[in-house]
Parts: sequence; structure tokens; C-alpha cells
Amino acid sequence: MMGEPLLELRDVTKIFKIGGGLGLLGGRIIRAVDSVSFTLPSDESSIVALVGESGSGKTTIAKIILGLLEATSGEVLYKGRSVSEWIKKDKIGYFKEVQPIFQDPYGIYNPIYRIDRVLGIIIKKFNLASSKSEARDLIIKAMKDLGLRPEDLLGRYPHQLSGGERQRFMLTRILLIKPRLIIADEPVSMIDVSLRAIFLNQLASLKDKLGASCLYITHDLNIASYIADRIIVLCHGRIVEDGPKAEIIKDPLHPYTKTLLDAIPTPNPRQRWKEIADLTKIESFRKLKAEEGCIFSARCPYAKEICKAKVPPFVEVKPGRKVACFLYA
Repeated sequence: MMGEPLLELRDVTKIFKIGGGLGLLGGRIIRAVDSVSFTLPSDESSIVALVGESGSGKTTIAKIILGLLEATSGEVLYKGRSVSEWIKKDKIGYFKEVQPIFQDPYGIYNPIYRIDRVLGIIIKKFNLASSKSEARDLIIKAMKDLGLRPEDLLGRYPHQLSGGERQRFMLTRILLIKPRLIIADEPVSMIDVSLRAIFLNQLASLKDKLGASCLYITHDLNIASYIADRIIVLCHGRIVEDGPKAEIIKDPLHPYTKTLLDAIPTPNPRQRWKEIADLTKIESFRKLKAEEGCIFSARCPYAKEICKAKVPPFVEVKPGRKVACFLYA
């Protein structure tokens, strides 16, 4: 019998109001996240990739889970308890269990301090050591466990490290805190391609070393297919497909997922893409997002009248595979 989910989102919606005034006449209303529900199990460690285009609501979901944004409606639960309640009553306890890795390996450091300070604050904040010598021993061991050379990095300022070194140094923080859940928001998008596999392998190793699960946010299905056990596909704030990584990559069900996969270039300079998108047929980019019905109907080659009028139900078409599409409803 499965226990309480590690993480659960229940019909989470986030609406932003752009511009002054009230209602439709006084500015725009953007529904960044629209009734999103999913769970991460607690009985096994896993890496779940949340995949979608830029602007699909991925980072907004991450910020809500981390308590940096408040949902307009719906609920986020960690171990069966509301995240807002966790943070209000036991903020240190929550962030000892739930840790972020952010996208920008440059903006997360204070440039006037040596990088040692980042880990020193963590050790002090979470009471991980009883003395300075014990703290230093913990830092050195954690760095060596991740293949980093303390003698080369400690004592340096952030600008003296490469982007890849800065991100891998953040994994040292994770290894020290030993969280149960990692929220990784596009952590390799700003580091060299040659270093991405190293970072991803080290992040994946934390699943075994710590028993930690990870919600990995990315727009890149290549990366999702490399690191994830399961993929959740997000389109304009709505989940359109959810299932095991291998099945989604080999047999995508939703037309949007197929579009994302088709957009991945083949590693062959002599082979051209099958077709080129004709943007002249699109009156405005805002029309890429359908205002009613299925969120993808404006771009879907299989769209029917019902797709433009109703939101398709999110149904389980076979064990472990869910899709929101009238082709399967």
C-alpha cells in the first residue's frame, strides 16, 4: 500500500494581473498555471521532469512549491502537510527537506564573499557541525564525493569559478543538507554543453546517495530523456501528458508532446528537418494559445470542434500513462 505522497499538487492555479485597473478593461489577466495536479511518491526515490516551452508555467510551479509565490487557488502538500503551513511554522525544517538548485550559476553568489561562505552559512543555519574544524571536514568530504578539488576551489571568489564549477559547488550544498526533495530549475541551461553530462550524472547520483527525489524543470526533452524516470508535459500552464520516460519518448500520445519531440534536431548536418514552420499563417503569437477548450487546439493538426469548445479530461489510457486529449478521451 502506498503511503502519503512526498509532494502533491491539487488543482494549483496561479493568475497574474498585468497593468492597472480592474478586470478585463483595466489590464491583462494571465493564467500562468491552470489547475495543475500531480504527485511524487514517498515510497521510492525518483527524478520527475516537468517539461514545456518557455512560458509554460514550469518555474512558476517551482516557486509555488518553494513558497516564493502563493497559489491563487489549489493546494501544495509536502508529506501530507500544506507547504504554506510548513513554512509558517517550521521554515528551517521545510528547507532542510526541500532544496532548490536555480538556473543562474552567477546570480546565486554574493560577489564580495569567498565561496566558502555559502557552505559555512548552510552548516550554521542547519546546525550541521559543532565546530569550525568539523564544518571544514564536512565541506571537504562533500566536495571530494562530487569529484571537486577543495584545494583548487576553496578560498576563491565567485568570479574565479566557471559556471559549471559554480553549479557543481551547489550540489555540495545539497550533499551537506541531505534533503528529501530537490527542485532543480533548468540548472544546466547556462553552463557549457561539455559539462552538462557531468552535472546531470552527479545530480542523478544523489538519488542513490541521499534517497532524494527530484523535480527537474526543463524545456529540453533531450535532457529529460537522459535524467528522468518520469516525464510530465506542461503546455501553457496545463498538464497534457504524464508517464514513464521511455514510453513518452518512444510513443508520445499528445500532439503537443509529438511537436516537442519533432523540434529536436537530429545530430546529422546532412539531414534537414522534415518541414519548416510557416509563421506567416499566425496572425499573432498570442494566438498560439487557445483561449477556450484545449490549450493546444490553435496549433494542433488533429483539432476538432469539440477541442475548441471544451477542455479535454485528463484520463489514464493505460497503467501509468495519462493524457488530456479528445483523441483518447
